[in-house]
Amino acid sequence: MDRRLFLQGSAGVAGGLLGGVAPALAQPTGPVYSGAPKMEVQPPLRQQQQFRVGYTTNTRGGWEGSAFTGISEGRDIGFRYFEIFGSSFCATKDGLEPPPRDRQPMKAWENGYSWKYPTTREKREVYYPDRWEALQHRMYEIGAQFTAITGGAAGGSVAFHDPAQRKDVVDNHFNMARFSRRFGCDHQKTNAGPRKQPDGTPLADLKEIAITLEQLGKRLKEELGMKFGIHAHLGSQVQNEAETMYIMEHTNPDYVGFVLDTGHITMAGMDPVALAKKLGNRICEDHFKDTKKEDRGGTKNVPKPDRDMMNDPYFYPLGEGGVDFPAIMAFLKASGWRGQLNVELDTSPWRPPKDSARITANYIRNVLKLEL
Repeated sequence: MDRRLFLQGSAGVAGGLLGGVAPALAQPTGPVYSGAPKMEVQPPLRQQQQFRVGYTTNTRGGWEGSAFTGISEGRDIGFRYFEIFGSSFCATKDGLEPPPRDRQPMKAWENGYSWKYPTTREKREVYYPDRWEALQHRMYEIGAQFTAITGGAAGGSVAFHDPAQRKDVVDNHFNMARFSRRFGCDHQKTNAGPRKQPDGTPLADLKEIAITLEQLGKRLKEELGMKFGIHAHLGSQVQNEAETMYIMEHTNPDYVGFVLDTGHITMAGMDPVALAKKLGNRICEDHFKDTKKEDRGGTKNVPKPDRDMMNDPYFYPLGEGGVDFPAIMAFLKASGWRGQLNVELDTSPWRPPKDSARITANYIRNVLKLEL
């Protein structure tokens, strides 16, 4: 997912009984519950295989409208589990899906493909905070299941560094985790909010971020029985190795884990294989995305926030060669790590997202020898 959308969207309309703010305007809330037999909250089923493969389905270039476009097309390819940002199910001010951002001219790629911006916007289907049953039936109809519903809700605080907003931050993300728990999700992930200074997060802020993360993780474990992981993310307050290791060293591993995003780790200048070995079972989710071959082992050219992800992308379908996935898999198997392997592609400007997802699916099946 594009980091600007992630950083803007990882916040919260908790609404109603969950104690957040109500939607600004009344609006359509998606299909009415059909009256089919009621489905209870899904328990977290014991994972039979060592790895459960999921896909994040908000790829810009065709999947950034309705959340169900990517889920349905991903299911057609063979993916069964899906990770999604909880903000995708929150109300918007005008009742429509957000408009495409950065309407810059799109170049044509070598195969002649050029992404065309949509001319209309769909109605937003609102399910958060309390229409979980209708969403559950929608997923049932598609034949899909959530592996994680992440971040906070649209509009809530992500100021992890600000002690004055600590309660709002924790409530925002806890409420979304409680929502996701109804779908059998066993962990919650988030980033630490937008980066304030390009050269690094001040130590004073890192100290406060660690306190907030630990309070959130403790509450998730004690009240929901869920794991929690901080997602090191380009453009966030936890981006580079020094910031990552500070958080890991100053939080209780019982409450705060780590989401190893191979793409963001590589493009922040780190080697994801080395970091996986360093953090071991502290990792609560592996988030797979590839980069260019020349960035392998940690890029020497960390992308700046103004880089155009549609015309100059730095994340690719699996198999591009920038990340040594076989080496990561060998370590995970040898160490006995069990959990979620969620794949993501932020943008697909060269071809429709479904075609890029198919390339990744083939790589997972044929090279990594994993079932979807």
